[in-house]
Amino acid sequence: MTPERSAKNDVTVTIIGGGLAGSEAAYQLARRGAKVRLFEMRPKAFTPAHKTSKLAELVCSNSLGSDMLSSPAGILKAEMRKLDSLILTCADRHKVPAGWALAVDREAFSEEVTSTIRSMPSIEVVTEEVTHLSEGPAIIASGPLTSTALASCLKDMLGEDFLYFYDAVAPVVLRETINMGVAFFGSRYGYGEDYINCPMNEEEYERFYEALVNAEVAMRHDFEEEHFFEGCLPVEVIAKRGRDALRFGPMRPVGLADPKTGREPYAVVQLRQDDRYGRLYNMVGFQTNLKWSEQDRVFRLIPGLEEAEFARYGVMHRNIYVNAPAVLDEWLRIKGFDDIFMAGQIVGVEGYIESTAMGLVAALNLFCVINGLPLLSWPRNTAIGSLLWYMKNANPSGFQPMNINLGLFPPLPKKIKDKRKRCELMAGKALSELEAFMKARQDVFC
Repeated sequence: MTPERSAKNDVTVTIIGGGLAGSEAAYQLARRGAKVRLFEMRPKAFTPAHKTSKLAELVCSNSLGSDMLSSPAGILKAEMRKLDSLILTCADRHKVPAGWALAVDREAFSEEVTSTIRSMPSIEVVTEEVTHLSEGPAIIASGPLTSTALASCLKDMLGEDFLYFYDAVAPVVLRETINMGVAFFGSRYGYGEDYINCPMNEEEYERFYEALVNAEVAMRHDFEEEHFFEGCLPVEVIAKRGRDALRFGPMRPVGLADPKTGREPYAVVQLRQDDRYGRLYNMVGFQTNLKWSEQDRVFRLIPGLEEAEFARYGVMHRNIYVNAPAVLDEWLRIKGFDDIFMAGQIVGVEGYIESTAMGLVAALNLFCVINGLPLLSWPRNTAIGSLLWYMKNANPSGFQPMNINLGLFPPLPKKIKDKRKRCELMAGKALSELEAFMKARQDVFC
């Protein structure tokens, strides 16, 4: 991590939200000499998903996605490392085995983010819920679980172009309660042994499928309308799209040979390590809104989980995001305001690192504003530039949160069928342009 610069002015920046984006934004501003007041309402008030008072708590999966340059998510991580991301630095220090992915010990990870932020003299962490914001400089990084009071304030600021969707969390089971006489370690196509795999034959799959589609879901309380994001569908919703939908989705057996038979099973449930010591494993792709008693009943039909002990049941919560192309400018600034920015998942990105990247972008642009510097125009061929391009140019009438993906990058001059090679070429282009961009803007990146 880069040492802090000496302060350039007496302006104090308000950051609302101590999640990934808010923590990243606070770090980036503080190390450039800005004074920051970081507001986090926990532990005085909690969201439906948060359990601790630590900054950057991971409430869903402990996986930050692929870490290979042959994937769009890997390109984004490489860019964030070049940009001295606090979140990536802490994630790298506390990673746990997860094949191609970067997964972390969530407790150790959030503990280091918290201690780093609290140790920076120019950051004041305020434990208080913000219910109103009338002036900047400020970054709103309150996340997809923004409190009702602040959401109401934002709606007044933004008008009716304020949207929401539902997100669901997967269950976590204790490793020692998984029947390894049935389950086996392995990753797709023999790439390591980082996952626990619970194989199913056709009869077992049919029995599980019938139980799942007929299981009782938890009641939604004050939610107005069912509106799921396609990238994070509850497993029961996927199942109801067709009898084989799960076998072509989270239960896809391709590339996983059961060592007991030497063949791919009919379907498979994967579990991924969730902590440093390998005691907790989460059910990959099994985010759910089933009642807890139903999760006990239905998920124990999975071979290997007959006597599983659940350390955490799956839950569903409301996620809020704004209609970015309608209410934000290309720098993540709220239209009509000179120095109020938004960051994180609330701006319409999906994913831990995508949200973190938006915290970094908002922080650097606000740094430019308070120091009278030109705002940053990120190179289009970078992952960060591609995400910003999407949020600016997406159709406002059908806007939905987006992960980084190949479709957001500009096409290469020559068509390449192999996805991995295409990604690697895009990675080279992205990192080269980012390096040139950083050199050209040494007033910000020095």
